[in-house]
Amino acid sequence: MRKILATSMLITALTLPSLPALADSYSDTSALFKNAGASANFFNSSYGYAVFPTIGKGGLVVGAAHGTGRVYQQGKYIGDTSMTQLSVGFQAGGQAYSEIIFFEDKRALDEFTSGNFTFSGDVSAVAITAGASASAGTGGSTAGASGGKKDATTSGQYQKGVAVFTIAKGGLMYQAAVAGQKFSYKEAAK
Repeated sequence: MRKILATSMLITALTLPSLPALADSYSDTSALFKNAGASANFFNSSYGYAVFPTIGKGGLVVGAAHGTGRVYQQGKYIGDTSMTQLSVGFQAGGQAYSEIIFFEDKRALDEFTSGNFTFSGDVSAVAITAGASASAGTGGSTAGASGGKKDATTSGQYQKGVAVFTIAKGGLMYQAAVAGQKFSYKEAAK
C-alpha cells in the first residue's frame, strides 16, 4: 500500500513542473473564475470564498492530491487553507487544476473555517476547461462548450451552502474513483 501511495506522489511530482502556468497567484486565479460564466456571479452573491491556484493530483490505483489556498470573507483576506485528497479506485496519471469554493452565507463560511472541513461524495464541482465545461453530481449533470478559458460557459448552484468550480491546468489523468477532499484552515495574523 505504501509503495502504491509513493508511486502516486512521484507521478504528481514529476508531472506538475511540466504543466503550463495558467494561474500562478490568487488574484490571477480569481480573475480566471470572474471571467468564466456563472462562476463570476458568485463573487457578488457569496458571503466568502476559498481559492486554490494549483492543486496537484496523481494516482495509480491509490491517488492523492494537495494544494494550498486563501480564504476571503466579503472580498477581504481572512486566512489560509490547505486541501488534501486521498482516493482509491481505477485511476492513473497526474493532473493540476485550480479550484474555488464559494460560501453562500456566514454559516457555510463558519463551518469551513471552524477547523477540519470535508467534502463527501455528494458534492459536485463544475469543471471549466479551455473548450468545454461539465458537472456531475447527485442532482444530475450539465455540460457546455466555449471558445477559451477566459469565457468558459459554466452553470452551478449552491449545494448545502457551497458551490465548487475547477479549471483544469494540464496533465492527463483517468479516474473512476471514490474521493473526498479534506480542508484545514488557519486564521491570518492580525
